[in-house]
Amino acid sequence: MANELSDLDRFDRAILSVLAEDGRISITDLARRIGLSKSPTQARLRRLEESGVILGYRALLDPIRLGLDHVAFVEVRLNDTREAALRAFNQAVAKVPEIEQAHMIASHFDYLLKVRTRNMSEYRKFLGETISSLPHVANTSTYVAMEAVKETMLAETT
Repeated sequence: MANELSDLDRFDRAILSVLAEDGRISITDLARRIGLSKSPTQARLRRLEESGVILGYRALLDPIRLGLDHVAFVEVRLNDTREAALRAFNQAVAKVPEIEQAHMIASHFDYLLKVRTRNMSEYRKFLGETISSLPHVANTSTYVAMEAVKETMLAETT
């Protein structure tokens, strides 16, 4: 199974490269692009999916066109950092759609969250009612993004 980067050969890497550009490409077109026939391409793709190298497929949505153009980065400090508290916080964060990303950080705070809402008023309410009520939150600091200079999902549209 391809579970490490070193286990991937040039065809596997080509499959991943093409799929990163176009996740909806047909097997026939994918095979043509990487220089293999359809059957081995399909077998490789299945192996990459089953081994967890390919996690899934989804549509990338433009948050700006959906009216979600307010982005805030939130430092979160917890009042308890034992494993049970971290697990409770992680599980709660995973259920909140406005939190696009959550990273545990080695710093003077514990987590950095990327939050997307419609506007400042909605964010203020979200901070007070949702983030503040997450398990073990002691305090927060917010940084509002003025412009996205580079975001992976928006890279082709800018």
